[in-house]
Amino acid sequence: MTALARPTHGRMIGGVCAALARRFGTSATTMRVVFLLSCLLPGPQFLLYIALWILLPSEDKAHATSW
Repeated sequence: MTALARPTHGRMIGGVCAALARRFGTSATTMRVVFLLSCLLPGPQFLLYIALWILLPSEDKAHATSW
């Protein structure tokens, strides 16, 4: 598994689904569909997405700070 960072290429809105897909070894499209289907259920999905968007570093910033 790779480090959890939002990719600079291949992201649609914030890159959260693409980052999670890369981390868990699935396609970004699959992760986006899972997220959209989860929005049909009650819960804080949008708040979690926004929180991950804020908390996850962008890939270029993550590489710049790692040794």
